[in-house]
Amino acid sequence: MSVRKRLLNVGGGSKRIGLPPQYAGVEHLLLDIDPAGEPDVLCDARELGTLEPAQFDVIYCSHNLEHYHRHEVPRVLAGFMHVLRSDGYAHIRVPDMQAVMQLAVERKLDLEDVLYQSPAGPIMVLDVMYGLGSQIERSGVDFYAHKTGFTQKSLLKLLRGAGFANVFCGTGNLEVNALAFKGQPDAQTRALFSLPAV
Repeated sequence: MSVRKRLLNVGGGSKRIGLPPQYAGVEHLLLDIDPAGEPDVLCDARELGTLEPAQFDVIYCSHNLEHYHRHEVPRVLAGFMHVLRSDGYAHIRVPDMQAVMQLAVERKLDLEDVLYQSPAGPIMVLDVMYGLGSQIERSGVDFYAHKTGFTQKSLLKLLRGAGFANVFCGTGNLEVNALAFKGQPDAQTRALFSLPAV
């Protein structure tokens, strides 16, 4: 009998926001700093080191890592390492600042020009760089602001520096998508994400 995997969704905002299909059937726990989303764990991701160690198989962190200052990111990643089991991994998605800058230059976009349309409405270049302005204005809190940015190269360097042994990184749709493993990915996970052999 297989044991159900435990996933910690770091900064996901709400469980109404769906997870990627690879996580169907996992036990989904939400960690967030904002009580409005009714998280299972009300906590700042910079304080993950205060939680019980080695309790999760997966950390899912989608468009949250950019909400910390550059010098705080290693602390957040150290927290990921702390709460992950020895065979666990982190799945991280962040805006790809290299692609955003390249597209803005190619299209001759100003900061307030629309980069793309989203379910939340039009997204300006400024929104990707500094956080969704309408959300920051509406909420009145600055934890929705973006305080740093990433390219594939910079995220890879940070993940390796945090101690992740195997990192698979790719880009597309203006984001960097990384799978960072504490050890070797197992056959099931490798198949789920079509990962090459390590």
